[in-house]
Amino acid sequence: MTNEAGHLLIIGGSDAGISAALQAKELQPDLAVTLLLADEYPNLSICGLPYAVGREVTDWHALAHRNLTELTATGIKFQMNMVADQIDTTKREVQAHSRDDSVHKTFHYTKLVVATGAQPKFSGITGVSLATTQQPAGKIRAMHTMADYFGLERDLDSDKVQHVAIIGAGYIGIEMAEALRHRHMDVTIFQRGAEVLSTVDADLGQLLQQKLIEHGVNVLTKTAVSAVEATDVGATIIDVTKQSYHFDLVLVVVGVQPNTKLLVQAGAETGIAGAIKVNEYMQTSLPDIWAAGDLVETKHRLLGTTYLPLGTTAHKQGRIAGYNVAGVTRTFKGSIGTQVLKAFDLIIARTGLLTKEAEQAGFVPFTTTIDVDDHKAYYPGAQKIKIRLTGDQNTGQLLGAQLIGHYGSEVAKRNDVFATAIFNQMKVAEVCDLDLSYSPPVGSPWDAVQLAAQDWERQLYRLKR
Repeated sequence: MTNEAGHLLIIGGSDAGISAALQAKELQPDLAVTLLLADEYPNLSICGLPYAVGREVTDWHALAHRNLTELTATGIKFQMNMVADQIDTTKREVQAHSRDDSVHKTFHYTKLVVATGAQPKFSGITGVSLATTQQPAGKIRAMHTMADYFGLERDLDSDKVQHVAIIGAGYIGIEMAEALRHRHMDVTIFQRGAEVLSTVDADLGQLLQQKLIEHGVNVLTKTAVSAVEATDVGATIIDVTKQSYHFDLVLVVVGVQPNTKLLVQAGAETGIAGAIKVNEYMQTSLPDIWAAGDLVETKHRLLGTTYLPLGTTAHKQGRIAGYNVAGVTRTFKGSIGTQVLKAFDLIIARTGLLTKEAEQAGFVPFTTTIDVDDHKAYYPGAQKIKIRLTGDQNTGQLLGAQLIGHYGSEVAKRNDVFATAIFNQMKVAEVCDLDLSYSPPVGSPWDAVQLAAQDWERQLYRLKR
């Protein structure tokens, strides 16, 4: 039975699903909201798992954005450990089963939000699947869910794990390398490409790689893994040259893919990377069904439609879905791929487009790099920030920024200034007009971001002169 306001059913209890539920319930308090959760850990920050592994977060419960008491106090009903199997769009119902398969239930809806997120992909590495990474005593692990975290913790707490391999040198791989070094593990990273963190320019990735090496991480670049084999005492990695490497445990974090099975089987349209097509209101092609988060295509303000799974985007999209299911029209304005990573005492951030991406998108990019102080040099503790800006030669529009600097130098927040400018289609020159805060211990009369913008203008003038 549903009340007069109807029944909103949500599948998925992470960033997008919870955001949709909270927003819809706030706008329409008499709306019945039920959330199906495949485990029993709603609204936990999966992005925080490396810091729990590294023991900076001493209690994993602290990773909850909101605890269950706070969530249920809003009136949202949770069905824990309940896995959705099928959506019947004609009957407006979802078939589901409990994780132990002891219960099978039918849930009816008037409106449905699907927020099943993404799932790990293993890039054709033989011997690795979700099944192998979830074995209770597995020597091969992923890092995507709380179950993955608990399994890894059991392994690390044993006295049989000291030498750990990480396949993949993206954000999670690098964060996990730091976490494991905090646990005094011997860590080796395998990276297919020439540098770690391929989302930034290679020379910036090289700086990050040197930081990893300085902190005892063994980095093997240009090493493509073809197979991983579990052994009695650990796991063996085999690269494409047939060379073997033996470890106590292997962590595979080579990326994700949209978890779209439910909606695809129901007939939803898909697009880039197999992600679900949605409009600006987060509506799918199916009647009264919305989708948000890592399973959907993303509007990019410079590139158009793409697939770019990010936690910040999932929160925003879920909120937009919640607005619209509650009858309040709101549109998703798009992403520009703003990201940041901490690696030991280094921060590296990017937003917008790299030079090669700008070229592919049809711009005429011009890129400059400058090293500037994070605050006035006469005040003790000043550190250099390397800032790389990309703008369009013809229009002056700011297209992208990359920053790398010391932890504590407000690298991320300075990146956010550029992100705000790019989001609003500002020109590089207009960054210099911004009224930014200044005090000698934290900045300069011309902030670091403005000095970088002035350098871009200066060098473009010389180019065109």
